[in-house]
Amino acid sequence: MQKKSGFNVKRHVAAAVILPFFVAYLYLLPPFPYFLAFLIVVGTTAMWEFFVMYKVPVKMYIPGVIAGALMLYMSCIYPEYFLYSFVISMFIMILLRLFSAAAPSGSMRELGPLGTGFLYIAGLMSFQWFLRKTDLGLGYVFLLYISVWFSDSGAYYIGTYMGKNKLCPTISPNKTVEGAFGSILGGALGAVISKFIFGIPLSIAGIAVVGVILGITAMTGDLIESMFKRDAGIKDSSTIIPGHGGILDKIDGMLVSGPVLYLIVRYL
Repeated sequence: MQKKSGFNVKRHVAAAVILPFFVAYLYLLPPFPYFLAFLIVVGTTAMWEFFVMYKVPVKMYIPGVIAGALMLYMSCIYPEYFLYSFVISMFIMILLRLFSAAAPSGSMRELGPLGTGFLYIAGLMSFQWFLRKTDLGLGYVFLLYISVWFSDSGAYYIGTYMGKNKLCPTISPNKTVEGAFGSILGGALGAVISKFIFGIPLSIAGIAVVGVILGITAMTGDLIESMFKRDAGIKDSSTIIPGHGGILDKIDGMLVSGPVLYLIVRYL
């Protein structure tokens, strides 16, 4: 219990230090180039964690991170060319592997994480830029972040102190059914709070439904990353943020929730 208490202190201190600067950065600065730069820095760091997680050699993951950053930029600014950038980047990585290794053994083990990381991180993260460029984009971005943060917190605290029934023990042994309900409730609460702060034009019932959806998708994103981490045999994607793990650990829910919220805003 003392170890868990110390872990929680680290989580709260890190959040208290980082969060005010993060909110001010998003709220006060224009989306281009600042929000775009934020997405590229965060996405690039997450891709680096993902490639290291799967033990991709340095000679492969450094150009992979560069290609992923360029791909994320292309996806945001020139989305019609994302497929071209993905195909060209992967072909370059294949050629690099062909001419830099003495034997073909392990080629798929090195190339597979690169292609997955490009799509999973660069591809999905670009939807946050599309969301920011819509009408009321700032409010929708905060709706996404606040709902996912509340979802993560609800899952963590309710799962920690009330969780008894395992949700997906083969993927994430610590996640519980009670924590899943906490994720859904947290997502709904975060969405309702966002409505009143940013004047999002939905009824309380409507925004709560959106929050429930974001709570479910955030939990799904968390499970997807847990699947990758369990496959790679690690607990956290890195230790960049004290008490919170890595960047990928913090954005896993948003990677899935971002495209879903964009589709809701764009087509409903």
